[in-house]
Amino acid sequence: MIHVMARIVARPEAADALKKVLLALVDPSRNEPGCISYSLFQRSDAPHEFQTVEQWRSQADADAHMRTKHVQEVVAAAVPLLGQPPLIQAFVLLT
Repeated sequence: MIHVMARIVARPEAADALKKVLLALVDPSRNEPGCISYSLFQRSDAPHEFQTVEQWRSQADADAHMRTKHVQEVVAAAVPLLGQPPLIQAFVLLT
């Protein structure tokens, strides 16, 4: 299993618009093969900052997610709203 966390920062004036764009990604992502969980968070003290916390069956599933049409559409819509490039990191659980 792979855990993916993406930190996404909007320009402060674009926070509401980016929130709408990112929310459109949640349900399609949860319905993808290999998705165990997909959650979107917004910082309470910095509402222009968002975080996804995702669990995928494998790195291949996470990679396939990034190639889906819905992710590509969200990326295209989000780029002009971003304050900085997203930070996407993959982790494995240590037991």
